[in-house]
Amino acid sequence: MNYRFVINQIGLLLLVLAGVMVGVALWAMAVWLAVDAWPAGSLGFLGSAAIGIIIGGTMYISTRSHSKDIFGRREAMLLVAFSWFLGAALAACPYLIWAHFGATAPDHHPFQNYIDCYFEAMSGLTTTGATVLTDIEAMPRTLLLWRSLTQWLGGLGIVVLFVAVLPSLGVGARKLFSFEMTGPTQGGVRPRIQETAKTLWIIYTGLTILAIVLLRLCGMAWFDAFCHGFSTLAIGGFSPHNASLGGYNNTAVNLVIMVFMILAGVNFGVYYQLFNRAGRNALRDTETRVYLGMLTIAATLVIATLLIAGQPLSATDGEQLEPTVANVVEHGLFNTVSLATTTGYATADFNEWPFFARAVLITAMLIGGSAGSTAGGLKIVRVWIMFKIIYAELERAFHPHVIRPTRLGRVAIDTDMKLAVLAYIIGILLLCAGGAVVVMMLEINNPQADFTTAATASIATVFNIGPGFAAVGPIAHFGWMSTPTKAFLSLMMVLGRLEVFAILVLFMPRFWKTS
Repeated sequence: MNYRFVINQIGLLLLVLAGVMVGVALWAMAVWLAVDAWPAGSLGFLGSAAIGIIIGGTMYISTRSHSKDIFGRREAMLLVAFSWFLGAALAACPYLIWAHFGATAPDHHPFQNYIDCYFEAMSGLTTTGATVLTDIEAMPRTLLLWRSLTQWLGGLGIVVLFVAVLPSLGVGARKLFSFEMTGPTQGGVRPRIQETAKTLWIIYTGLTILAIVLLRLCGMAWFDAFCHGFSTLAIGGFSPHNASLGGYNNTAVNLVIMVFMILAGVNFGVYYQLFNRAGRNALRDTETRVYLGMLTIAATLVIATLLIAGQPLSATDGEQLEPTVANVVEHGLFNTVSLATTTGYATADFNEWPFFARAVLITAMLIGGSAGSTAGGLKIVRVWIMFKIIYAELERAFHPHVIRPTRLGRVAIDTDMKLAVLAYIIGILLLCAGGAVVVMMLEINNPQADFTTAATASIATVFNIGPGFAAVGPIAHFGWMSTPTKAFLSLMMVLGRLEVFAILVLFMPRFWKTS
């Protein structure tokens, strides 16, 4: 195991994060000069950047004499896993420093506990969107921007950013990229992996800028537009307001956000093909067609259920909305897209919706977006392959001698891919079930932790969704949970973000053997 090279590259990653923190602090200083008011939280970023520079610099300088030729799958897995764990540890520092040295009422702030800070940071970097905050609007703007910025960095993955901007990885970049770009396929990825990563970040940045400009044109303030632009393209769901997007009561804003949530849920390999003028191949992408079809069916079922029920809709800001066709279509469509893409924004309290509508939403949450997108969930392509396998087995029941290849579009699915898909689906569902049991055990004396809460908290963190149902619903938070539970759910977030196996292999003794 080439530990020196892994440590060296993690040190570089911490230096990159420290540089981003310096950028946030400089932005805060510029605002201070403009409005003549000291930017709360800026001390936390300067202190955190210093920590990152000292630790990251030490790791990098002390391991410069390394050989990057010995960089296999084990080194790649170790680097990816510890990049997320240590990246979140550094990203949590601004919250902690502000809570202890900058908050006006530090004794009553949720960030007193480092685990709370770590939960918020991990939720940001993994684009989960779960929060421990009870009053988001009481936070300084520097930290609200940082919450959304961590989601944007984690959207395509801090490791993909790492590959894009740091040439020192060489051929090892391909191994890193394959672990970071989750899903069974990486459509459109070229042999020159560093060039591909840079192109993906250009596309990702371009879509983010477009979203920010359109939100501003719809009447959203620049700060809010930046925060929501970062969170939307990352499919993260952090909002600088307690009522999420429901507090704006702006149909144009909802429409823009919804369009970009849908775009972010598409495999970025499709955009790569469009970027390289291979539009015909992009339009033939089977997964994208299934993804858009799934969104259409789920939204139709939810809207129809709400129209039939005819009950008032509760907006996230507490306002009661009449169940008119316009209101039902707008809020039913928006919240379905938000949960189906695992973004987690909310304009209405879907906790109060009829059972069938909630069942559709949970199913959409489980399926998620496309592989190679910023969305979570099982991924459309895996679910589609699973149904293909089931159909093939049904056909074999009455035609046992017929040999027909299982195809995804024009591509035949080999046996290894079938086994990998089934193993992942079974493994992730078992992890969700086990997570629900652990949450209920850790919160056994807490009356808020009923089965629905525990189950959807597990699903929401593993699939990087954010809100669940019951006590972790769209107008609730995770702050009431115990410290061990929040630490456990932080682990569940990164397990889901890296799709389980890249983390679980670290617990196998054979992984650490030199031969």
